[in-house]
Amino acid sequence: MRVLAKIAVFVVALAVLAVVGIAGWLYVAPPALIRVGTAYSAKMVCSNVFLADRDAAQVLAEDVQAPGHPILGYISIEVDEAHRAVSAALLGLFGRERAVMREGLGCAVVPKGGLQEGLSASEAAPAETQAPWPEGEIVAPSQNPELEAILADDGLTGPGMRAVVVVKNGRIVGERYGDGFSAVTPLLGWSMTKTVTAAILGTVIAEGKLAQGQENLLEIWNGDERSAITLADLMAMSSGLAFNEDYGDVTDVTRMLYLEPDMAGFAAAKPLAAEPGTTFSYSSGTTLILSRLWQDALGEPQAALDWPREALFDRIGMASAVLEADASGTFVGSSYLYATARDWARFGQLLLQEGRWNGTDVLPLGYVAWMRQAAPASDDAYGRGLLWLHGPRGTTPEGTHADDGFNLPEDAFWLLGHDGQTVTVLPSQGLVVVRMGLTPSKLGYKPQALVEALAGVLP
Repeated sequence: MRVLAKIAVFVVALAVLAVVGIAGWLYVAPPALIRVGTAYSAKMVCSNVFLADRDAAQVLAEDVQAPGHPILGYISIEVDEAHRAVSAALLGLFGRERAVMREGLGCAVVPKGGLQEGLSASEAAPAETQAPWPEGEIVAPSQNPELEAILADDGLTGPGMRAVVVVKNGRIVGERYGDGFSAVTPLLGWSMTKTVTAAILGTVIAEGKLAQGQENLLEIWNGDERSAITLADLMAMSSGLAFNEDYGDVTDVTRMLYLEPDMAGFAAAKPLAAEPGTTFSYSSGTTLILSRLWQDALGEPQAALDWPREALFDRIGMASAVLEADASGTFVGSSYLYATARDWARFGQLLLQEGRWNGTDVLPLGYVAWMRQAAPASDDAYGRGLLWLHGPRGTTPEGTHADDGFNLPEDAFWLLGHDGQTVTVLPSQGLVVVRMGLTPSKLGYKPQALVEALAGVLP
């Protein structure tokens, strides 16, 4: 019996040592999946707390854990109000990552390599100086019972709806908000940010600092085939650069967004997978390269940080808009613009008006028309200017048109973002429809039905 007892003690000791060893390994060198999860959690909570004034625990539970990878359910957070920062760790111990708020630049993950110090951007202009809506402000939806009925229909507005704003002929004519959200809540547009990046590029092109056909864009591409990539190739998602856009695991896009201090540098280092201009491949990485290009083209780093607000947001009254930057100071033009639903509607209205706002050219003449041209390699799915020519596919089978079964004007185009963010622009009807929410694609929600119904009662 003494021998058995000694063996049992030995086995238990080995088990304890194994657990301690694994815990030590996880603490010292956590796998990339854990670090992505903790960095993502810290970043999302930081932005929603310090930009949108939301409750940290609610954001972690509803925005991060509920729709996300199972590992996220075991992540805890700590909010440092004094330093405007959030840290997150698995089981409170492993893979700790931190996100920090910077003035005018939103939150950035502080990966290994640190955060560039001293970066900030200008704040919004005073409310009384903001550009007004072309045709005035709010009209209560109760003035149109059919419109009110559509906005009250949960099936049309979709699961997880947080905001719907409807603009007709330059005037807000209806809106609805989910519980806990309002007209002053900044909401993340995810990949709708890409189209805003295209607009910012337009303002830089108007200054003569860049051109759509420009080649030899980056010094690290000199001397190899990547030097043939044009600005237009990047904007049309046809650069040919290798980039894995799959979410839910450690891929190029998640590594770039949550583990890399210099996101544009990470994307620009990718090799060619196809000849530039020949293959459509949706990539957040190429949009980060575009952000770096327009910032460098302006020359003065601080002028570049202030540019989105001065050249675009203030000129159309997007007072709530905050375009977040990475740790190195490059704007995350692929994914991270926060703005109220009304301000997202302002941007849609700018595109509807061909880049003009109250008689002033914000974008170059003809630029929005160019943005809407089908990207040659995209099979008429994507525009040259980082926008979609059709609504989201949802659960529509491959080989079937995404808009089949819906009666939408042929000139409709879309901004689309992760988890159900959409801005639909219908120029022939003077209509802009913003729909924001937390609606994972697996739910199959298609906002085309909402847009179709609104177009039907707002001819």
